[in-house]
Amino acid sequence: MYKDRDEQLSLLIRVCSRYAPSRMLSFNMAHVIVALQLMGRFERASRAMLMRELMLGEGSVKTMIKHMRMHGLVETSRAGATLTSKGKDLYSRLSRVMVAEARIPKCSIAVGEFNYAVRVKGIAGAIRSGVEQRDAAIKVGALGATTLVYRGSRFIMPGSGNSVYIKEQDVMDRLKGLMPEDGDVIIIGSASNVKVAELAAKYAALTTLLNMLYHHNYNNHQ
Repeated sequence: MYKDRDEQLSLLIRVCSRYAPSRMLSFNMAHVIVALQLMGRFERASRAMLMRELMLGEGSVKTMIKHMRMHGLVETSRAGATLTSKGKDLYSRLSRVMVAEARIPKCSIAVGEFNYAVRVKGIAGAIRSGVEQRDAAIKVGALGATTLVYRGSRFIMPGSGNSVYIKEQDVMDRLKGLMPEDGDVIIIGSASNVKVAELAAKYAALTTLLNMLYHHNYNNHQ
């Protein structure tokens, strides 16, 4: 499991790495994930669609697609970008880790007007206090993130062991609709824009996975 995730995340890191003497890149792993999802869902994504959904400029989208093409993930034509077999494989494998997502309305457990939840499979052991996820979300322009651990059919606040009280029934219904299983984590990105909230939740999830793999690999080499 770790080796498989390591390979996926290493590939994402390479796609998001700049090549000297290029400028600092304005896209990150979350942008690449959403691009993969758009191409997986619609088969083809135009540059205009990617600019709109990722909130990136034309130059940034062109650079991102170039990097994805360099690593064999996409093919391009005048109509847009499509996933190669390698891209489809990466999309499929990542979908088995970040397994469900949903928009969450303004509520008592999130800090933004717009909120977006991502369910990440089996990473409860990597969660400490939730501060790491909040900081990752803020790094990509969000207001913050709320992290919920699912244990014993309950949503638990990280580091406390206490059940989270969710007073809004529609929010509870949406979170339950993600079909969490014991040991899963739900990360809710919060922002003043739903697209930023989505990118924040996915960036926080990916950052958590990277930290999890780093500590696993570090301990294995001690």
